[in-house]
Amino acid sequence: MTAETTGAAPWPDQGSRAVRRVVRPVVGVLADGTPYYAPIGEIVSDGATVTCHLCGRPLKSVAAHLRAHGWTKAAYCEAFGLERSQSLEGQETRKRRAASFAPRLIFDPAIRAGSAAGRQRAAAGELSRDAARASTGRPLPEQRRRKASRAAAAASREVAAQANQDRAARHRAEVAARVASDQGYPTLGAYVLARVASGTSLAAISREAGLHKDWLHRHLAEVDPAVAAAVRPRPAGRDGPRWLQAVTALGFADVPSYLRDRHLVRHQTVSAIGAEIGMSNHAVAAALTRHGLDRTAHAGKRRAARERVVKVAAVLGVDSVPRYVAERRAAGWTWQAIAAECDQPPSWLRRQAALPGA
Repeated sequence: MTAETTGAAPWPDQGSRAVRRVVRPVVGVLADGTPYYAPIGEIVSDGATVTCHLCGRPLKSVAAHLRAHGWTKAAYCEAFGLERSQSLEGQETRKRRAASFAPRLIFDPAIRAGSAAGRQRAAAGELSRDAARASTGRPLPEQRRRKASRAAAAASREVAAQANQDRAARHRAEVAARVASDQGYPTLGAYVLARVASGTSLAAISREAGLHKDWLHRHLAEVDPAVAAAVRPRPAGRDGPRWLQAVTALGFADVPSYLRDRHLVRHQTVSAIGAEIGMSNHAVAAALTRHGLDRTAHAGKRRAARERVVKVAAVLGVDSVPRYVAERRAAGWTWQAIAAECDQPPSWLRRQAALPGA
């Protein structure tokens, strides 16, 4: 029995002793010349079977089949960009294996002892530490990179910024609770009030608590606004001579009009404003709050990003760049072809395609 072949290994036809060869397209070739029949960093499965990268055969268990190629699972996962924890078996095989293992977990003393030892190590954090040590210096597999890329593309910039702000707020609260506990006070505010009453400055209190000397100046208003207002009263709308001198030299009558022009109209960041007038970022942020102006993080970059999208849409004559990219991809255009048409890099187009508008 003869047929064309692409190098896939022959195997007996079930129900007869004849041997047949099946044509399987080669996806690519490894650096050592080994052909592979499934994409790098992906598992091709129909649910019941998993395709072997080395020969292209659909198998119930590729892990058991690797001995026929003389490969180990670790070498297989490393060569084809798979995570070491990736299962190489079909769903039905995994279910049957789990069902057969359940009675052994109950009746086999060795299995019970091993499971108990594993749970104990996991609870103590030893498994996590061992995994971290084993992964140190090991390159990230392609499968993990793709997962991270998809997760990053699915998260919007606003959601990521909010998550960062929430994480910073939790960290400030933890630091405040730790300092209050170390100093023997119920809250950080009570500790600050007691030390200020004795004539100690906020900078000295910060150093006394083992923090940066400006920590309380920067974060006390966020941790305990009432105490911050009590120890650092600042009348609303009042600016020092340094502020007035700086904005007057730039042609503005007062500080609010200057901040409104720079931050809300020209979309300059707090850092850019501080560099222009010789003030710290915290002084500029405090001035924005003092005059009731909402602070926008990364104002310049976000405005530039929005203007870039509007400009590209105008040049192409479309109302939505994400929809335009989605339509081109649906029509079979490559990323390079779309990039050549709109004169934008493929990486930027991929980010647009991941937006909700697509």
